[in-house]
Amino acid sequence: MRAARPSADAVSRPHLRESKAPTVLFEDPLALARLQFAFTAATHYMFVALTLGLAPYILFTQFVAVLRGDRSRMLSVRFWGGLYLVNYGMGVLSGLVMELQLALNWSGIQETFGYTFAAPLAIETMTAFFVESTFLGLWIFGWDRMGRWAHLFCFLVVSLTAYGSAWWVLVSNGFLRHPVGFEMVDGVAHLSDPMALVTNPAAVFAFLHVVTGAMTVGALVVAAVSAYHLRRGQDEHGIFRRGIRYSAIMMCVMPMLVVGFGGAQFQIFGQDPPTSGLTYTAEEIATIEASGGGGLVAVANLTGDVVMMTSWAVMFFLGPLIPLFLPLFSARRGRWGRRLGLAPGPELFSRPPARWIRWALAPLLVSPALPYLASIGGWVYRETNRQPWVVVHHLTTADAMTPMSPAAALASFTFFTLAFTVLAVVTYTLLFRYARRGPEGGPLAERRADADPGADEPAAPVHTF
Repeated sequence: MRAARPSADAVSRPHLRESKAPTVLFEDPLALARLQFAFTAATHYMFVALTLGLAPYILFTQFVAVLRGDRSRMLSVRFWGGLYLVNYGMGVLSGLVMELQLALNWSGIQETFGYTFAAPLAIETMTAFFVESTFLGLWIFGWDRMGRWAHLFCFLVVSLTAYGSAWWVLVSNGFLRHPVGFEMVDGVAHLSDPMALVTNPAAVFAFLHVVTGAMTVGALVVAAVSAYHLRRGQDEHGIFRRGIRYSAIMMCVMPMLVVGFGGAQFQIFGQDPPTSGLTYTAEEIATIEASGGGGLVAVANLTGDVVMMTSWAVMFFLGPLIPLFLPLFSARRGRWGRRLGLAPGPELFSRPPARWIRWALAPLLVSPALPYLASIGGWVYRETNRQPWVVVHHLTTADAMTPMSPAAALASFTFFTLAFTVLAVVTYTLLFRYARRGPEGGPLAERRADADPGADEPAAPVHTF
């Protein structure tokens, strides 16, 4: 049964505000709601990207440690796992706050597309807050209380559910750009083809693009932290030499995959979704789109595109340069190493290295900013590209917004902006602090029974390999 199409008044009511002369920002509830969601989503994604980027490295390192009984690699797991834990906790908290403001400010989406758009988000919530959090808790508190393989299995579940959560979020996001698999009944969208929703090309390509981008974020965060400690000669257990090697491999592969999957999404841009016409006629769609272009949205779209392209271009040059340092981290440096006066084996980084090595590693300290900027710029470009629609050809951004006064919109904008600013500052302060402390000072560092400084015998670590 086809729903009644919105009246002409509904077509011309809220979204035409976008075509009027610009108003003062703080007097426009729609502009405030847009800026608020852009800021909260971008901040939340920074936590998500690092979670997805670190998880595979931690999982692989722990697998090798368990397989070989390698205690130095297990120390590495504890160190990187501590950073993962801090980032994950704030990611969950910011996700809760973001979902709250999504429900408060954008109730129009739930009223019309609650049975379609919200269904994958409900699955994601159950995945993240029940399965993923449970097994992460087992992994955190299971050190020395369960077998090595059981402990490894816990983090395997954590990693899989982290990527599963990202998948379901992008299924919902893909539906907004390319709505499929539903029918309109009495003005409400009802899911009619779950497989079409799950296999939506807008979701599949976006997932592959986000995952490879997050892997790049994780690789360069590992590179930055490793470079920080290697420049100071702090690598007794080889944790950071292995980190640089991992980053070198990833940076030779991931940028090409990211750009490839990102380019594949362009085939959907400008394409009418298969459900076009269920809500508005072609003439009404043309009228809405003609009234919603330009202004701040166009500026944001161009800015996102420039930031994304520039950041990835720099990373394309940076990636092949990192492997040039691999001979420094090899136990056998041969004639090349002897000519440069490098110490054999790991002794090179048992003390601060030569000045030229420290300068060579310095660019890696700021390298994580590149994939973050590229990812956020790409997200801005993708989301503004579909304006003035929230659900393309079905629901405009203005219609999706909860009716509110300018004062209420300003209060919401102020509260959520402050909340996310505090979360971001606290999270990155903790991450920088624990990253600088090294493997002995992280949240999951080995706890020693040396409360009494005057103990006769040196305390042994709790966990032994």
